[in-house]
Amino acid sequence: MRSFNRVFSGKASYYSYSKGKTASGSSFNRNHLTAAHRSLPFGTKVRVTHGESSVIVTINDRGPFIRGRVLDLSLAAARSLGITNRGVAQVRAEVL
Repeated sequence: MRSFNRVFSGKASYYSYSKGKTASGSSFNRNHLTAAHRSLPFGTKVRVTHGESSVIVTINDRGPFIRGRVLDLSLAAARSLGITNRGVAQVRAEVL
């Protein structure tokens, strides 16, 4: 049986502060390519695209908790996408 990738889009923000442990129990490192999502299983790989840039992140935290946002990215992931200046950006995400 073949499984199909799940695609979703919406606003993504990022968090750059060191917040200790994530909801998965791992230590938060803003320099790793990680993200928070409300319900995807921890360890899920997601390709996040903004414009011509994309990055693959690993879900290791829960959030975002602001209405209308679909992902909270680590600083490294946000930098890879070029969204650190605006803070919030429209993205497309594909579960791998």
